[in-house]
Amino acid sequence: MSVIGYCAPGIRRIRHLDALLEARCRFFLRAPAREITHIAGWGLKPTAERARRLAASRGLPYIGIEDGFLRSLGLGVSGSPLHSLAVDHSGIYYDATRPCDLESLIAEAPFGDAELERARRCMALLRKHRLSKYNHAPDKPLRWPDPRPRVLVVDQTFGDASVLYGCADAERFEQMLESALRAHPDAEVCVKVHPDVIAGRKRGYLLEAARRRGCRILAEDISPWALLEAVEQVYVVTSQLGFEALMAGKKVHCFGLPFYAGWGLTEDYASCERRGKNRSLEQVFAAAYLRYCRYINPYTGRRCTLEDTIYLIGEQKRRREQFRGNWIGAGFSPWKRRFVPAFLGPSASVRFVAQKPERLHGVSGGSRVATWASGLKSEFARACGQGGHELWRMEDGFLRSVGLGMDLVMPLSLVLDRRGIYYDASRPSDLETILGETEFDEALLGRARRLRERLVALRLSKYNVGACGTPLPFDPPTNRKVILVPGQVETDASIATGSPRFKTNLELLREVRRCNPHAFIVYKPHPDVVGGGRFGAVGEADSELLFDALVADISIAELLDRVDEVHTLSSLAGFEALLRGVKVVIYGLPFYAGWGLTEDRLLAGPVALDSGLRRNDDGEDVVIPAQAGIQKRRGRQLALDELVAGVLILYPLYIDPRSGDHVNAETAVQILADVRDRPQGTRLGTRLYRLFRNRFMKR
Repeated sequence: MSVIGYCAPGIRRIRHLDALLEARCRFFLRAPAREITHIAGWGLKPTAERARRLAASRGLPYIGIEDGFLRSLGLGVSGSPLHSLAVDHSGIYYDATRPCDLESLIAEAPFGDAELERARRCMALLRKHRLSKYNHAPDKPLRWPDPRPRVLVVDQTFGDASVLYGCADAERFEQMLESALRAHPDAEVCVKVHPDVIAGRKRGYLLEAARRRGCRILAEDISPWALLEAVEQVYVVTSQLGFEALMAGKKVHCFGLPFYAGWGLTEDYASCERRGKNRSLEQVFAAAYLRYCRYINPYTGRRCTLEDTIYLIGEQKRRREQFRGNWIGAGFSPWKRRFVPAFLGPSASVRFVAQKPERLHGVSGGSRVATWASGLKSEFARACGQGGHELWRMEDGFLRSVGLGMDLVMPLSLVLDRRGIYYDASRPSDLETILGETEFDEALLGRARRLRERLVALRLSKYNVGACGTPLPFDPPTNRKVILVPGQVETDASIATGSPRFKTNLELLREVRRCNPHAFIVYKPHPDVVGGGRFGAVGEADSELLFDALVADISIAELLDRVDEVHTLSSLAGFEALLRGVKVVIYGLPFYAGWGLTEDRLLAGPVALDSGLRRNDDGEDVVIPAQAGIQKRRGRQLALDELVAGVLILYPLYIDPRSGDHVNAETAVQILADVRDRPQGTRLGTRLYRLFRNRFMKR
């Protein structure tokens, strides 16, 4: 087995290095141990020179490693975890003075039609998600007062190794600027410099020359895709922005020798005799992004594909941009204040206040206010509307945790909704809008299908409590239909706002028995009710008539594999049953009703509308809509994977519980599975809290 040694302290900070290098890795300070079979170094740093010398003196193969072309959301110096690594056994990709693995791959590797098609799809995904090597910069359109066409000239920081080893120097930068000005006399030439150069913390090559020539200087930190949208041609020395410009369809002029120059894709002002072949953009991309770089999910420690990495960083960037700015968190308990900022992300600033209208006095109009949906007070909602504040409602997500929120288990998933909230059928919600309006493309549907299959295979649910793989406490009959009725917390807002006819578990059980007198009915109380913290228990006197089996400590995922149908008011168990192909009959108006995937009893017939009368957040009496309202808003017929894409991929927020970073649904599922599968008992603190809660706290 290979053992890779390294002497650069910075390499020690790379998590999951063994998985990335596919070998056991060991740090050494003075000399490599005898067991070491290879030596690795970082790029062309001074520590890498020492590693090269040691490898040569010991007769060991040398491996060069560097950040990949799609590294992370933020900067490595800021602690953002690495997602991709370039691994090279002959050189390193930005060193044009000698051969490297990437250059050989571009020149010599055969590329089949399937790989080139994959390259095209991946480039399209990078364009769609607007991803670059780093993705922390704001992504916003640039406003240009000058109507002339624009040309972008890209500066780099002084001493950048890619400049020296890309066969360039300060004179090449001057030549590049002069060439751009001469070739485009009627255009506005814009020079992009690093923000640290303007601040005086770093040196560049072009700042003073650009000022002398009257060029527009772009110094703010901004997404490369926002820059590329605003220009027609791009001039670079060795910057990776040149390759992203090629993906954006721009003409690129190269004054050095980056990895993508010399293959007929760019206008080159330097040459390399080893690069004499013309290669397509797809071939160069396939070599660099698909073959040369390796990818890892830093939150699960598992190797992954480029597509997986795009979806993960794309979701991180989407959420950072969505929640960027100042927020007011209203009415959150001290416990919730511990995790709410993580869900809003590092670009959001949260100030917590009590949920009182007077706390909004002096707050500028248009501010965003977040509050827990089920605890929202009508007078506070009215004050937000009157003050012109955007009210966002927060609630637990659909893949919440391993353990119950009532036991103060931190959530891995929440939802944040600016229109309403998913369980409130009386008004539209962001989820309803997503399901009603999204054009679900093949890539998204493929993710949804794989996610659904993964959830079913792993037997994951919202809380992931109860035993899996244990025998059922009853024998399902073969000659009777087996119906599961999942209990709910009767004070839950999903019943108050989404079930105008039936309000209790007892009422639901009676209706299910009335409609199915010969069925074998299994009743599973809600975990919060079993834990003693919430209302919803069914009296023993009714049990013999209403259900045939009572189960409490079995995972809902385990039960769903053994029943024919699920009958529910609005329980998430109905959605989880759909994932497994189980028929679902609904007596309320949950978020998954009305899309053609369930048997909706409430929508199929007349409803006692007076039983749906309630007060909304504005203090007005409203009727929960039955046929007319819901069917108008939910008239679209969805396929199962379209529902899954909206409910589990596009709507919720997910975070990694260890780092607090946003993650995507696929990563959250693996984290949940890993946490659930670790041996764990009920902590003493949880047991003491339950004792206190059940005895003294209001339910």
